[in-house]
Amino acid sequence: MKQLRDKIRAEGKVLPGNIIKVDGFLNHRVDVVLMRDMAKEFAREFDTTGITAVLTVEASGIAIGAICADELGVPLVFVKKAKSDNIEGGLYRSDIYSYTYKKEVTLLLSRQWLGENDKVLIVDDFLANGEALRGLVEIVEQAGAELIGIGIAIEKGFQRGGKLLREKGYNLKSLAIIDKADESGIEFRGE
Repeated sequence: MKQLRDKIRAEGKVLPGNIIKVDGFLNHRVDVVLMRDMAKEFAREFDTTGITAVLTVEASGIAIGAICADELGVPLVFVKKAKSDNIEGGLYRSDIYSYTYKKEVTLLLSRQWLGENDKVLIVDDFLANGEALRGLVEIVEQAGAELIGIGIAIEKGFQRGGKLLREKGYNLKSLAIIDKADESGIEFRGE
């Protein structure tokens, strides 16, 4: 998506360790016009016939997930990274490794929000090693729901997550795939 690539070039920064800082428009301060255009692009990329929910993980996925859910006319469901007192009943859970926090994290979702009659689109802001997405896919499978696809705003193509998910046959669409990010700049796949 050219609009997203242009925004990354204009406002993104590469920090040591190939960290791509885009928090000025994607996940700390949010450019809602860009998010709406991204949601429309996901709606074009996936067959959303009969979709019942958009699923993401707290916290950074919530902005893009909410706008996608609004665009598709379905609820946003997000998994939590910690148990809170307001989660009732049974839980779906998946243990993942968070590279952001450098520790094991347990993803949790109340069983009342996802079940076997659901048709789900997973949406997230970033894909690097794919641990969060692996956890989301596990939760969809535990629920017996149908996964129609995975939509990602920015994929770090130089890390293994996207390749692994595609090899497993998941319908994965990334709006911008970065193949190189270092002090000399950012290179996008296909350019």
